[in-house]
Amino acid sequence: MKHYKSEQIIGQLEERKGGYFFLKIEAEIINQFKNKRHTRLLCTLEKCLTFQCGLNHFGDGNFFIIISSKNLLAVNKRLGDKIHFELNEDPNPLGVEMPKVLEAILEQDEIIKNTFESLTPGKKRNIIHQINKIKDIDKQVQKCIKLINDSSKPKQKRPL
Repeated sequence: MKHYKSEQIIGQLEERKGGYFFLKIEAEIINQFKNKRHTRLLCTLEKCLTFQCGLNHFGDGNFFIIISSKNLLAVNKRLGDKIHFELNEDPNPLGVEMPKVLEAILEQDEIIKNTFESLTPGKKRNIIHQINKIKDIDKQVQKCIKLINDSSKPKQKRPL
């Protein structure tokens, strides 16, 4: 399966679990996608707003996707409203756009490239998100190298 569409009522997690707005996706739907629970998705709300997302575990075997307040506002919906949505497999395996600075570094430095490629998709996404927050290109380059090198090292346990 590469495509799923449905309608449902917008839910909200309790505060201690983040208070996020969400759409629940049943496990049998997710299991039809090629990468199952590891699938990165493009979610389209009300046939007009598309965003990249991942799956979160509900704890009962099912999943949910988070909908930001900003996205709900953009489609004029709120908690308790019925919303039409479509899910498609994201053709980008990371589910985020690669910054130009990071692309250039990976092309120029084979060691950094190999280290980056050895990371989990989640760690790669984390690095990309952190780089995208930085506006200065020189600082982006420094941060890229530091993050990639640091994320490949095993975490040291803190003393109790």
